Amino acid sequence: MNIIVCIKRVPDTADADLAIDRSGRDIEKTGLAFDLNEWDSYAIEEAILLKERFGGTVTVLSMGGEDTNESLRKCLAMGADEAIRLTDPAFSGSDGFATAKVLAQAIRRLPYDLILTGTQAEDDGFGEVGVMVARLLGLSHVAIVTRVEMEDGKIRAHRELEGGLEEVVEVKLPALLTIQTGINEPRYVSIMGIRKVAKKEIKVWGLSDLGLKEEEVGLKGSDIGLERLFLPLVGEGAQILEGKPEEVAAKVFEILKDKGGLV
Repeated sequence: MNIIVCIKRVPDTADADLAIDRSGRDIEKTGLAFDLNEWDSYAIEEAILLKERFGGTVTVLSMGGEDTNESLRKCLAMGADEAIRLTDPAFSGSDGFATAKVLAQAIRRLPYDLILTGTQAEDDGFGEVGVMVARLLGLSHVAIVTRVEMEDGKIRAHRELEGGLEEVVEVKLPALLTIQTGINEPRYVSIMGIRKVAKKEIKVWGLSDLGLKEEEVGLKGSDIGLERLFLPLVGEGAQILEGKPEEVAAKVFEILKDKGGLV
């Protein structure tokens, strides 16, 4: 079984003091640590587990610059067989749809039975690229998958719903799944493991290799454009209301009325 996994390299902003860069459209990334997107680490682990059980190959795709090689090599060290980086100045500024077009066009050049992506990316949280890739390729897809079973050329996927509910969906291969965190336990990658794959080739495909035009990708091919980023304003803090329940309710009513919450 040939499995393709789409990954993304993202900055770790959990404990960082963020600042907006000079363009006003991105964060200042100097000094930030980067790593494989958390959701994608579960996707690559699931792909490797399936390969270990059923045989086949795992190919990893990522769209980004040369520094993306670090995340691709991590995937190779985990057990992926091949890595491909999609790099071109024309890709800069691509929204989710334009990104999906680039990934889908690359996937068309490869043999595959199953495509895995993370449910979403840590940096934007959109959760849209995976399902868009499925749509562009005309594939059945299941989103937010928490368990995968395979039998007789079919995937039985357990997917997370709101309110703690779960849905079980059965789809024929080829198909695309977006993987939720917690589906497995991604294996640890040692420094020695990274060194073993340090010289392994990472193929690089650009705009012409994929047969795309400049107007189809980047800002020109995007339906959404980022105008400005800004940090949230610091508020005055919470107001503690004291008194009997009926007194507090009256105060809440007056506050809502003064702030325009009631008409």
